[in-house]
Formats: sequence, C-alpha cells, structure tokens
Amino acid sequence: MSEVQLKELETQIAELKGQLTGDMFADMDLRDQIHNLEMKLKGVKPMDSSIDCVGCGS
Repeated sequence: MSEVQLKELETQIAELKGQLTGDMFADMDLRDQIHNLEMKLKGVKPMDSSIDCVGCGS
C-alpha cells in the first residue's frame, strides 16, 4: 500500500470518528466502517484465514 493510500485511510478513519455520537446503537455502522478501514490500514486478516476477508475486504 502506498503512502498516499495510507494517508487516505487515516483521513477517512478520522472523519468517521468525528461523526460518532456516543450512542452505541446509532454508532454501530460508523464503528463497523472504522473497524474495516483500520484492518485495511494495518493489513490484518481474520485468524485462520488464508484468503482475503469477504466481509471487510482486508
């Protein structure tokens, strides 16, 4: 992943975190999006997975 792509992911994560309301139920979709972007940023895949994660695209 290029430096530009990493910066874009970090920017997207920061924007989403800025939209969090503190209401767990209202924030579920935002937290899911943040989680997916953080997994891409860190290059994390689910354990026991030799293929890419279908759910989040990591």
